[in-house]
Amino acid sequence: MRSFWGPRAHQVYSPLYQNTPTRIHPALTSFADECCGMLARLTAYVGALALLAIVGIHLWDELPDSATFEPSAKTGWSVATRSFPAFAVSQPELVGKTEAYEILRHPDGGRKDVLRWAEPGEKPLAELEIYRPGNELSQWGPAIAEIADRMDPGGAHELEAAGIIDSKFGAVTLLRLTGLAGDAPACLGFMKRLDQPDLRISGWSCQGDTLPARRAAIACILNRLTLLSAGNDPKLAELFARAELRRGSCASATTSASSSNWVTESENPRLRGAL
Repeated sequence: MRSFWGPRAHQVYSPLYQNTPTRIHPALTSFADECCGMLARLTAYVGALALLAIVGIHLWDELPDSATFEPSAKTGWSVATRSFPAFAVSQPELVGKTEAYEILRHPDGGRKDVLRWAEPGEKPLAELEIYRPGNELSQWGPAIAEIADRMDPGGAHELEAAGIIDSKFGAVTLLRLTGLAGDAPACLGFMKRLDQPDLRISGWSCQGDTLPARRAAIACILNRLTLLSAGNDPKLAELFARAELRRGSCASATTSASSSNWVTESENPRLRGAL
């Protein structure tokens, strides 16, 4: 009798079934090994680059500062064209005079506001400088020598005391150039140093035909100096607020200049006897 069971078909092994026995092709094994090797080499390269970067940063830190090779790049004053005026002076006596306002800044934080008055086409008649120093103050010489250079550019004159005057900022020291010939009254310089805030007000003036008139002109400039903007300096605003309470008129400055005593007169005090 013929069996009902037919011939058994050949079994097909397919990788689609998990329970079907499979074999990894040698090409896939070689590709995996190549990827592992490439990853190991890439890790070594990145590590080497990181080590070189660390060594380079260390050597860069050991190099001297570039400022020591180029001192002029950070030691000079420059005109601040984008800064706004912080001070003003109302001077009716200087009507018709050209007023110039210049702002200078230093890389170490200092600022100078300079006001000048001059006849059209002539040399300045008076100058006022408000100096708020930064860390550069130790790099400059004495303030008196600087004022002498401003009063007599290119000259070799020195300054001597010329008395004091009173202002809304307190007593102000007056200075004048030494060794000037002639009977005409010399131009007077002035300087006032304040500690809170750190501020120096200085300048010079040639206004007036007599020494008392020039003393009064300086006192008038200082009394009419006002603050337009204190920026982020509350001590500066407080200083000018207190000074306004002691502000005097130019008429009183003229009277006090004409009635000066031996302390405030234009001449140096003459002491009796030898020291």
